[in-house]
Amino acid sequence: MLELAARAESSCKRCHRRKKRCDKTLPQCQACKHAKVACSFLDDETQVASYPVAYVRGLEHRVKELEQQVTASLTPQTSHNDLPSHPWDQDNGSPLAEAPIPSGNITNNSPPVHGADDAILSFDEFPISPMLKALGQKPDNLAEELRLVSLEAAAERYLGSSSGLPLAKLTQTVLRRLSPDQDGFVFDEDINGNKHQSCDLNTNAIPNLNPISFEMNPSLSSPMPLSSLFANPTIDEYEDTTGLTLIEPTHISYILEFYFAHSHTLYPIIRKNDFEEVLWRVYANPLDPLAQSPLWQFRIWMILAIGSTTYCSVSLMDETEPVKFFNKAMTYFEPAMGCGDLAGLEVLMLQVSYSFFNKIGPNTWFLVGVAARMATGMGLHTSEVYQSLAVDVAEQQKRIFFSLYMMDRVVSLALGRPFAIQDDDITVEPFADADDEDINPNTIKTSTKLEPSTMAVPLHILALRRIASDIGTLVHSPKHAERQSQETQNQTIQELHRRLVEWRRSMPFPLPDLQSKVPHLCTSWFDLNYYLHIIMLYRPSPLNPNLDVSGMRILADASGMAIRQAINMHRQNRFAYNWLNLVAVFNSALSLMYTCSAQAENLSLVMDHAKALADLDLAVELLDSFGEKFPSAKKIQGMIRAVTERLGVYNISSVRF
Repeated sequence: MLELAARAESSCKRCHRRKKRCDKTLPQCQACKHAKVACSFLDDETQVASYPVAYVRGLEHRVKELEQQVTASLTPQTSHNDLPSHPWDQDNGSPLAEAPIPSGNITNNSPPVHGADDAILSFDEFPISPMLKALGQKPDNLAEELRLVSLEAAAERYLGSSSGLPLAKLTQTVLRRLSPDQDGFVFDEDINGNKHQSCDLNTNAIPNLNPISFEMNPSLSSPMPLSSLFANPTIDEYEDTTGLTLIEPTHISYILEFYFAHSHTLYPIIRKNDFEEVLWRVYANPLDPLAQSPLWQFRIWMILAIGSTTYCSVSLMDETEPVKFFNKAMTYFEPAMGCGDLAGLEVLMLQVSYSFFNKIGPNTWFLVGVAARMATGMGLHTSEVYQSLAVDVAEQQKRIFFSLYMMDRVVSLALGRPFAIQDDDITVEPFADADDEDINPNTIKTSTKLEPSTMAVPLHILALRRIASDIGTLVHSPKHAERQSQETQNQTIQELHRRLVEWRRSMPFPLPDLQSKVPHLCTSWFDLNYYLHIIMLYRPSPLNPNLDVSGMRILADASGMAIRQAINMHRQNRFAYNWLNLVAVFNSALSLMYTCSAQAENLSLVMDHAKALADLDLAVELLDSFGEKFPSAKKIQGMIRAVTERLGVYNISSVRF
């Protein structure tokens, strides 16, 4: 039967803007389909689509067929032929929330057990529900919520082991223990008692990048074409009414102070003295030659945007100002990218820094990947490139490269994806532990000051990212884990733990007192990151899928301590409410819920459940503030509350805790 295609009465938005011929096929014209981009018709209420009668009847027939398939799949039946799936296998779209607890031996290295209630659930294999396979459903559960939160930074749906998604699936499964009938522990109501909608990912919807609402948009799971990588949805309608001289000098100074205390300490991309000199020159004289430079204009407005949005992320203020600054900067994006490879790399990295706190414009994952390609293409990862450069120029380029390295580690580990820059390929040494005034074209002077240099904290954070890189490679890579014996696995985890302890002990002292609200200028931030990496090291992983009692104890303690350090910073008003920290808090709560729900003999001797429940209550308190920016935080909050309420009334002694 020949299927008739539905056609719109006018060209799609993309073809109209590009002045290209459009075949008007619904729901996606051939030009957009070939380019693998979203196709948008019906831009206003006056446009009407034309649907042939045969096409509509065909759709009605297809709906009836699907209804029959759904009805058939809902018929109770038992199947013993479903293949097991690894929790980290993302190609199988079915979640594991409805999988039954295995009743036999569930680990490869443990002796057989007589019931699921006598074992710690393994990371190795869980059967997938046949009904979910048939329906392709994704019910509201911990794994799907973590997926939606994490994918704020990405355009593709894959999340790997280090993202915490396998642990979310594992936790969802062990929560069956809290259900008397061993049925699925499904979160079907939010904190207001409203029924949740399904968490199905709509791969055809266009992402909503509203910078104020910060909606966690499921459509970000669909691949993003490179042609739309740098598309900024606000630029077309942006009206440039912002001028540098319209901003109070005191306000500019405060934003700069926060930028150089916060973002510059994490990623020292810009030379502070040079930037401030140019900014005030341009401010005093709009006709200054540097005011005509698109690169300097982009730098000025993007750094104002980053400084403003980072301050808003800590103070939970309205994001209107940083969005306005960002839009202004993006008017200079294309000419700034044309100022050379190094300038283009700097432009992309400033956008990455902004995207950590404000989800507008290109997504973090693609920006880091493109920037990494540019950097390695320029050879910035090799030592020979710097041999012919002046000392001060070489140091600045090293700062840029290792800032990109740190960005890559943060994003890749948060999403569980391969690194864009491989450690084995890097031959250049890190930037020097020296202030700008001690670096000249010929040499680096030895400082006579007693306090650490302004680069001491960035270098210490770089050391943490290198440890995290090894955790991602050695612990969360299935291929790496297969080649290691049990003894080697234990040695690997112990050595990484030792390096984390040494990192925490050797933090710079005293920390610079630059800004009272900057998170990473207080010891609690270093404690928080220490415990977050301990969690990533000890939670079930391809290297260590079966935790023993000792590992469970370490994981439980680290999870509780991470939540307590975060709430400590929250109460000091120096905690950043961005998507990375939301994922970190969620993962800490997941680890704590997992250790409270999984079972093993004598686990009660090392677990304090009253303390664990109190820590989960702290996570709920922390998510209140996240909920002001991230609607998903409220949903996560409701999930944690449901678990703590069930744990509070559950007879712990019945499962030998």
